[in-house]
Amino acid sequence: MNAVLKTTPDPSLDGMHEAFARQRAAFAADMNPSRAIRLERLDRLFAMTERIAPALEAAVSADFGHRSAHVTRLADVMMVTAAIKHARRHLKSWMKVRRAPTALAFRPGSNRIMPQPIGVVGVVSPWNYPYQLAMGPAIAAIGAGNRVMIKPSELTPRVAELMRQAVAESFAPEELTVVTGGAEIGTAFVAMPFDHLLFTGSTAVGRQVALAAAANLTPVTLELGGKSPAILSPQVDMAQAASRLAMGKLFNAGQTCIAPDYVAVQRHAVDAFVHAMRREVERQYPAIDANPDYTAIVSDRHFERLQGLLDDARQRGARVVSLHPEGLGTASGTRKLGPALVLNVTDDMKIMQEEIFGPLLPVMAYDTIEDVISYVNRHERPLALYWFGTYRADRDKVLARTISGGVTLNDCMWHFGQEELPFGGIGASGMGAYHGEYGFRTFSKHKPVFHQAALSGTRLLQPPYGRTFDFMSRVLRIIT
Repeated sequence: MNAVLKTTPDPSLDGMHEAFARQRAAFAADMNPSRAIRLERLDRLFAMTERIAPALEAAVSADFGHRSAHVTRLADVMMVTAAIKHARRHLKSWMKVRRAPTALAFRPGSNRIMPQPIGVVGVVSPWNYPYQLAMGPAIAAIGAGNRVMIKPSELTPRVAELMRQAVAESFAPEELTVVTGGAEIGTAFVAMPFDHLLFTGSTAVGRQVALAAAANLTPVTLELGGKSPAILSPQVDMAQAASRLAMGKLFNAGQTCIAPDYVAVQRHAVDAFVHAMRREVERQYPAIDANPDYTAIVSDRHFERLQGLLDDARQRGARVVSLHPEGLGTASGTRKLGPALVLNVTDDMKIMQEEIFGPLLPVMAYDTIEDVISYVNRHERPLALYWFGTYRADRDKVLARTISGGVTLNDCMWHFGQEELPFGGIGASGMGAYHGEYGFRTFSKHKPVFHQAALSGTRLLQPPYGRTFDFMSRVLRIIT
């Protein structure tokens, strides 16, 4: 497959609806595919991922203007293959019909919970990790026995076309299909009566997706974003924290929904933090513009938005500290924005109101941990929260008294890679969760089944009502 592909014209709306109808019909013909069929589909997805990996690295880089091949390999390829391996290992146990406790009053009847596919699942994926955030939910949906339609972002058209072609070569359209196109196709896609719809993207667009899905009573999982804090405790290993924060913030040039969006540092330690970050950034990225490890900003519009955040912060009194000798600009027009800290931030600055999605990190000075907890709780609930420090009492206080989508302690972002943990936001950062068994549950109906025994006392509750019913109601009040 060619490394960089030309995009095809937008498909017709009729063609998209026809694909949906085909998947609906295929599901009706086989509503509970066997484990063997599901495993075979996952095997094909695994083989497809490995086959297109070199082309995917080239296509992502071309769409971004430049992205590190290592970032794509780790975040888009390895994350997908690891999720498939995990699903394969555990699918048998996930699919089992499980016994559930039965109240004494209903024995010798028994309860069971039967996981069941729900039908056709729609996935709307974003541009920042265009393969992983498309195929990750698809893995869970396929493992649960569903048919899947994917609408990738039009901002990464080469990747979208690569996925469309690769999926068409590896899957029948009634199993898995990719729908490419612009805003018109995307709007129509989320309005279709899917049995479940998963959207990853901004909070603003997520609200529109939820409204469109509500017209069909389609359940939604929304993976959004927000202002994810990193909190450095007074008892912090500053060098270690800077090393891990630099990696977490600058991975994909900060274009990550769970990247730390601001860092809270004790007031007297701000200068030490700036020094540690500058030293660590220069170690990890000896160069910026000519460095193949450093990723470009995805578009001119997004690059200009980030420059606007810096301009607004400066005008409102912030101090912008470049973390690299090459500074903030790009001489060669590569859209590579140099990393920077933003000091003396206030809530009226746009950089403290919007999700940044870039290599800029506001620093909020604090006096006590109570101040940080209060600040986090006054704002929308974040998708992620990061704590750095050794003092257990403060750590446990932050965990107990803040609410976020997920947490990594003494590092950044690694909770996302845990297939045994659910991934999802809360409030403005999203709803619902997936990954591993939690994804299987999201895309399944866990059907409750009560099996009545041949001999049952419920006959004593049948009419005509009288003394027998009165006696049984007294007994039930005692034993239930």
